[in-house]
Amino acid sequence: MQPENDVGRTYAEIFNSSAEGIIIVNRNGEIIMANPQSEKLFDYERGEFINKKIECLIPHQYRKGHVGHRNSYHENPRPMQMGKGRDLVGLAKNGREFPIEVSLNPAKINNEQVVIAFVIDITERKKIERALEESEKQLVKYAAELEKRVSDRTEELATTIKKLEDTNERLECEIVERKKAEEEARKSLEKEKELNELKSRFVSMASHEFRTPLSTILSSATLISRYNTPETADKKLKHIDRIKSNVQDLTGILNDFLSLDKLEEGRIQANEQQFDLVLLVREIAEQLQSVAKKGQTISFATPHHECMINTDPQLLKQIVSNLVSNAIKYSPEGKTIVVSVQQENGEANVTVKDSGIGIPENDQKHLFERFFRAHNVTNIQGTGLGLNLVKKYLDLMGGTITYKSIEHEGSTFKISLPYS
Repeated sequence: MQPENDVGRTYAEIFNSSAEGIIIVNRNGEIIMANPQSEKLFDYERGEFINKKIECLIPHQYRKGHVGHRNSYHENPRPMQMGKGRDLVGLAKNGREFPIEVSLNPAKINNEQVVIAFVIDITERKKIERALEESEKQLVKYAAELEKRVSDRTEELATTIKKLEDTNERLECEIVERKKAEEEARKSLEKEKELNELKSRFVSMASHEFRTPLSTILSSATLISRYNTPETADKKLKHIDRIKSNVQDLTGILNDFLSLDKLEEGRIQANEQQFDLVLLVREIAEQLQSVAKKGQTISFATPHHECMINTDPQLLKQIVSNLVSNAIKYSPEGKTIVVSVQQENGEANVTVKDSGIGIPENDQKHLFERFFRAHNVTNIQGTGLGLNLVKKYLDLMGGTITYKSIEHEGSTFKISLPYS
């Protein structure tokens, strides 16, 4: 059995090195013990807490009510989480107020009934929660705007059809024109239906793709606040890396949205210049090897030393990078991804072949639609914009894209550009 004095030293070490603030209060609301972390949280010097009323750590407007809560708790002491359903605020020595989380546990020390309070500063958590709430508000606002557009357009079309019906009753000679207008209206209504479906897909995708990394950032930031000792430095760095990675994912999603917006407004044009396609594609393959999964190999092959073409190298780089990144994403560990360049029939071709999950046959007809994702991607992250952007870029450059894919066996994408 461990000697009693060793047990006491162990408890003292735990008390003094805890990442949470620990404050012990007697029945009169006086602080009789406090660990260093709690003094640091409230900006007090070592031992300065002792014999002070616990209300000194509470903003003035809440102190009177807190005395009543404290007395009530001593009548029925039990483990509990304070502030359930409402925010708690702490008051530092210099007057600074900050959000806290407090849990209470009754105990006896030297036959005296006391309360042990565990206190955590949740300032960073509140900041991230507010950022998450603001993102959700923006998504809801955008969805409402899309819905209003659909409603307005549908109302306009209904009015147009009614006018055509009234005109038809008076003028039989306009039957042909009326039928033509009705057909146009029908097509417009179908487009409005597609717009409504697009809105639903966008809200669903954006809610998931923003919420997942934001939740990860919230979780990591909360945990970082508890790692304040040299021994936990590795854990803190791990969560900092997770935050950086998820911020990069969010940046990629926003860049896709901005590119789509610029394309639809005609603000992106192909700027032709001559360059070596073999050199460009080899550099992309080498760069993306660093982000490949464990055991994945990106193999580059071409029968030519060079292939000079006239087109936009920046747009082409985005196209090839997107296709290779998809191959990495949808292929398991240990697989080889083959990237090749060929010249044939007056065209320069870049082919990306993987052994990944493949694309279900029923989904292939929707492959280049905005926000569309195949049904077998499960939990693999993505916006459904990548291939849509690839197709639009190739249209600007006068190129084409073809593909072959079998579910569970893999996919091959080939882009073709005029060769000079």
